[in-house]
Amino acid sequence: MKQTSTVLIDPREAGPKPPYSADPQRPPGSEERMQPKADHGEHSYHGCGKLEGTAALITGGDSGIGRAVALAFAREGADVLISYLDEHRDAEETARLVREAGRQAITVAGDISAREHCEKLVERTVREFGRIDILVSNAAMQSVRQDVDEWSPEEFDKTYKTNVYAMFYLCRAAMQAMNPGGSIIATTSVQAFQPTGSLLAYSSTKGAIRTFIQALAELAIKRGIRANGVAPGPVWTPLIPSTMPQEKVREFGKQTLIGRAAQPAELAPAFVFLASNDARYITGSVVDVTGGEQIP
Repeated sequence: MKQTSTVLIDPREAGPKPPYSADPQRPPGSEERMQPKADHGEHSYHGCGKLEGTAALITGGDSGIGRAVALAFAREGADVLISYLDEHRDAEETARLVREAGRQAITVAGDISAREHCEKLVERTVREFGRIDILVSNAAMQSVRQDVDEWSPEEFDKTYKTNVYAMFYLCRAAMQAMNPGGSIIATTSVQAFQPTGSLLAYSSTKGAIRTFIQALAELAIKRGIRANGVAPGPVWTPLIPSTMPQEKVREFGKQTLIGRAAQPAELAPAFVFLASNDARYITGSVVDVTGGEQIP
């Protein structure tokens, strides 16, 4: 029998290095205008049935990490509901990738800071797919300011409603519909452990997400549901050129040991692992994918 071998990849050379394009975008940004283009695993992710027959709800599924996770889940056999704000073309491209993998894709636009919308997302997932097995609370709002006075109370409030309250609304609704074996995964951040002052609103919500998901795990497991988090470091997504100063965008990710920002495709395997039966003895954990940035 002919032997095959795996070609191991030098992580330093696996994605574009800084400097990156600093062409500004309006929040929340668009995949179409990203330079260099982000890698979501379109040509590299190969599934092996780890999520066959399951149904997932992914917020922020139109782009970035959310798109990569949706693609990976679909290639592992999951149907996916893609929740997004108003980036219709990006969402349709994600849906195309899911359908190309032979799975069902539903796109739903709307503001997840509203409780009613979050509850309807869960209801729609169950109605369309007959079940909800996986919830990925991933969508987030970010703003960069140089002084605490620059955040208005309204903006600070909106950040928490989008990043934290929505997670609560979604988890509360999803847990009522999930069967034992279900999985909840929240996207936290290296900012939850090493916060940056200019990201005060965002970083503090990521700290809240970290502690929320770890506390939720104690309650969720009583229903046979696992709850975990993924803590990315710098990731090349539309959130970066649409919210950060141009000089920061150019050097984004350079401070990591690997010397570059992660591509969304490099985050997706962590979500697949936590969603699958491979992680059946893991709950209340946070998996860091930070390029070597140390977290406690």
